[in-house]
Amino acid sequence: MGLRTKFNLVILAAFVIGFGATSYLQLRTLGDNARTDAMTNAKVMMAAANAIRRYTVESVTPLIGFERDGKFLPVSVPAYAAQANFRRVQGEFPDFSYKEAVLNPTNPANRASDWEADVIRAFRSGAVKGEMVIERETPIGTSLVLARPLSVGSEACLVCHSVPAVAPDSMKQIYGTANGFGWQLNEVIGAQIVSLPLSAALQKAHATFFMFIGVLAGVFLLMTVILNVLLHYVVSGPVRSMAEGATKISLGDFSSGEFKETGKDEIALLSVAFNRMRRSLESAIKLLDQLQK
Repeated sequence: MGLRTKFNLVILAAFVIGFGATSYLQLRTLGDNARTDAMTNAKVMMAAANAIRRYTVESVTPLIGFERDGKFLPVSVPAYAAQANFRRVQGEFPDFSYKEAVLNPTNPANRASDWEADVIRAFRSGAVKGEMVIERETPIGTSLVLARPLSVGSEACLVCHSVPAVAPDSMKQIYGTANGFGWQLNEVIGAQIVSLPLSAALQKAHATFFMFIGVLAGVFLLMTVILNVLLHYVVSGPVRSMAEGATKISLGDFSSGEFKETGKDEIALLSVAFNRMRRSLESAIKLLDQLQK
């Protein structure tokens, strides 16, 4: 096995190890960054929904109440206001959604789906507190879900949701008396759920990763070519020439000239030593020939 082959095998082994470790870390970092960006967007959406809810409770409901001229006003309900605003947002960002999913809702449109019900039960049981972050596979790809518990925070909520007898008649005319009652103070009745696409961000991260891998492989190939050329002209070529010269000298052929002694590297030092050996050996052979004559 030649010196160049050994050199290339060592370089290849180092590249494979470094390439594998770098690829793993880079892919993991890009994926984490994509998830972090998506989570930031989800928290912004959640904060906006809560701001709409607070504005409705503090400014809208006290001004217009729940009824006017015998008609129920859904816009005075925080959940309705928040979700109505985000339905407008979905006009521009259809893959982004906000829902206040409830196990026993007044409005059937807010009833929790199977997976949303599992999230709510996790909050109700105390298994999860604060918020829950999950990734779901959907028809449009992977989605990031941020969920927070929705509980009955004040007695005012029970005016509409304790028992049908005390609920506004106008509300019962719209939604009936079968759902949305029996709630208890501080009870977790649902969850605020923000969903947004993660697959696009992950695809972008993967595209960046493959571009990085391509550049890294290109740099490795270029370095390998440069190092091989350097090895040929600086090490392999001179050493091979010295080996051929040594072979000729061992057979008594001193026709090849001396090697150029340029530079101060190890090959130059070897050239100096080789030339000195050649001159000494040539002088010794000439002296021996003279003595034999």
